[in-house]
Amino acid sequence: MQKDEQLAKRSRLIKQAAERHGFMACGIAKAEFLHDHAPRLEQWLKDQRQATMSYMERNFDKRLDPRKLVEGSKSVVSLLFNYYPPESARLGQSHFKISKYAYGEDYHRVIKDKLKEMLSELRDEIGQIEGRAFVDSAPILEKAWAERSGLGWIAKNSNLINKRQGSFFFLAELIIDLECAYDTPITADHCGICTACIEACPTEAIVSPMVVDAGKCISYFTIELKEAIPSSFKGSFDDWAFGCDTCQDVCPWNRFSSPHNEPRLLPTPAFQELDAAAMIELTEETFKQVFSKSALKRTKFNGLKRNIDFLRQ
Repeated sequence: MQKDEQLAKRSRLIKQAAERHGFMACGIAKAEFLHDHAPRLEQWLKDQRQATMSYMERNFDKRLDPRKLVEGSKSVVSLLFNYYPPESARLGQSHFKISKYAYGEDYHRVIKDKLKEMLSELRDEIGQIEGRAFVDSAPILEKAWAERSGLGWIAKNSNLINKRQGSFFFLAELIIDLECAYDTPITADHCGICTACIEACPTEAIVSPMVVDAGKCISYFTIELKEAIPSSFKGSFDDWAFGCDTCQDVCPWNRFSSPHNEPRLLPTPAFQELDAAAMIELTEETFKQVFSKSALKRTKFNGLKRNIDFLRQ
């Protein structure tokens, strides 16, 4: 078998494995330095758009070059996993708003399990493969790699958008020491003149196309911030108690979003029963019972209560 055919076969086997494990899309790019993104990241940090997320300032070189993160890496396999909930799973108007990605079990666990199984299968099919699986847990510019592997483009709200499915999906990566046939990067901006996300942001956190100021973002305040939420933002959170989907909800491309079929990402009945009145009276014991496997554990009980108290002020 000639080399080109061998590389194409490897890529085909990887994408077939991704489909078997429920990923909605898979693209592969050569592991190399992200020249185009280096000045953008540097400027974002220089402008202190990371707010108190000091971890964003570390591992600058690793964020831009996966070969520094995973020794011997040759390919970055980017994967998308749908989390757009079916109608029956969505929280109603009587609830505080929770970002859709956090409805079910913590996505880190769900997706990491699938990646490990996928990598194990690929080793059986292809042979020895060295590499690591990542789900929003390492210094990787995930959206840049997904864009480079042809899965979508980085939109004005800084999210990756896929033409067929919009943007309600998780990003994950396999960084491996296997050379493959590589996909064509997305270079076109399909947002056009649309500015719906910028105009709809309740706190004006999208300060310019593709630039989000974390220090103004509801998701940052309700998840990442460990201190008190600044009083200057009172009345502007639009009932978001954990995360925020506003810029995605208004995006025209998300009319193509279709419901996922992953049981582990569905909310439990106990979660769905927690309307606003119940959340106000939420105890730490109930929090631990209901959200034991949930991404809401990230903000902890005190953080969630802080967010709810802020919404009620």
